[in-house]
Amino acid sequence: MSSTRRTSTTIAVQSVSKRFVLRHDRSLKNLAVSAFRGKDLGNSFLALDDVGFEVGEGEAVALLGLNGSGKSTLLKLISGVMSPDAGQVLLRGRIAGLIEVGAGFHPDLTGRENVYLNGAILGMDEATIKQRFDQIVAFSEIERFIDTEVKFYSSGMFLRLAFAVAVHTDPEIFLIDEILAVGDAPFQQKCLGRIRELREEGRTLVIVSHDLDMVSTLCSRGVVLEQGRLVADEDIHAAVGRLR
Repeated sequence: MSSTRRTSTTIAVQSVSKRFVLRHDRSLKNLAVSAFRGKDLGNSFLALDDVGFEVGEGEAVALLGLNGSGKSTLLKLISGVMSPDAGQVLLRGRIAGLIEVGAGFHPDLTGRENVYLNGAILGMDEATIKQRFDQIVAFSEIERFIDTEVKFYSSGMFLRLAFAVAVHTDPEIFLIDEILAVGDAPFQQKCLGRIRELREEGRTLVIVSHDLDMVSTLCSRGVVLEQGRLVADEDIHAAVGRLR
C-alpha cells in the first residue's frame, strides 16, 4: 500500500526492493557464476519487497514495525548509504541524519577535525562550519574533549557530537534511526527538543524508533512494515495501535 501523491514531495520511494545474501562461505567467483546462471545465491532474504510511498515537505513520518521488518534498511536506502536492488528513491532538498553512531567520523582525528570533516560530508562549506563551530561544540557539551581523538570517545560522546553537527547543517530532510537510545536522559530530551524545533520549522522528518510514545508525539503519520512489505500508511495513532 502506498500513500496518495503529494504536491510538494521531498521523498519518493518507488517500488523499492532490497535482498541480502547471508551466506559467507562461497567465493566471489561462485557467487558471480550463480548470479549469471540465475541460480539461488544460497541463504538470502528479501529485506524490502516492492515498497512505495511518498513524504511531503514538512511531514514527520515514523517507520514502524517489529525487529527485522526492514525499517533501518529502508532508512539507509533513503539516506543513500545503500542502493536498492530494484526501484528507486528520489529526494528533493538537503539531507542529514543519524543512521549509525559515529558514521562519517574518522577515529584518528580529533573531535574538532571531525566536525569539519563531517560537516563537509553533510554539505557545509568550511566558512559555514567555522561560523557554526562554537554552537556545535556547545550543543554537544563535550568542550573538554573536542581536541581529543574520537577513538577515545564513548558511544554517548559520539552521539552528542554527531547529532550536534547534523542539526547545525540546516537540513531540509532529517533522518533518525534509534540513535537517541544511546545518549543519557538529559541529552535525549535536548535532542528531542531540537527535533521538535526542526519539525516546527517545516523540515521533513523520517524517524525509526521502538519508542511508540515518542513517535506518537513527534510524527503525524506512520508507515508500517512487516517482513519487508508495507502493510499500512496511515495516521500515526492508528499505525502505533497496530504494534501495541
